[in-house]
Amino acid sequence: MKLYSYWRSSAAYRVRIALNLKQLSFETIPVHLLKEGGQQHQPPYQRLNPAELVPVFFDEQATLHQSLAIIEYLEECYPQHALLPDNPVARAQVRGLALDIACEMHPLNNLRVLQYLTGPLALSEAQKLEWLHHWLHVGFKAFEQRLSSCAGDYCYGDSVSLADVCLVPQVYNALRFKLDMMHYPQINRIYHHCQQLAAFALAAPEHQSDAQL
Repeated sequence: MKLYSYWRSSAAYRVRIALNLKQLSFETIPVHLLKEGGQQHQPPYQRLNPAELVPVFFDEQATLHQSLAIIEYLEECYPQHALLPDNPVARAQVRGLALDIACEMHPLNNLRVLQYLTGPLALSEAQKLEWLHHWLHVGFKAFEQRLSSCAGDYCYGDSVSLADVCLVPQVYNALRFKLDMMHYPQINRIYHHCQQLAAFALAAPEHQSDAQL
């Protein structure tokens, strides 16, 4: 198994967590999103993923893009340490929580979006952060409310799920941009609880081979 990854990519972070939870060995192939104008834009990688995004995953069976598609593939092929519940309603609810992060929140703070704000739109760094913080708060406020009806030790009950796999990188990203998280006690509790697990800790950006601290 190989994973094209960037140490700070939230999407790649999700896949690393899932691989670790399922105790699967993989090789990381770094793709630096800033060096050389962004290695993801260079022809070799662009041919691999025309969207010019990380991660890309491949094994003997397939080459896959999009973090949630990769994780669901792993879930189907390696059901041990399941990330989705057995019950169809519960599975849909966990997927909904994951998509709240991956589809509603994360795209608005993706690198290429932030680069567009400060590049063609000529926003200052302060304006960029104001824009970013606004949308992070909108997303976390709704997510915190959702947790009141389903959270246990983790986002959905007392087992790690796909929702936690998505939440942790999003919180990590928010903290990197100095977002005030004091209004989200359940999110903070779950984030810190997950960080005690080796699978999450080993997947953290600062522990990657291409980390630049």
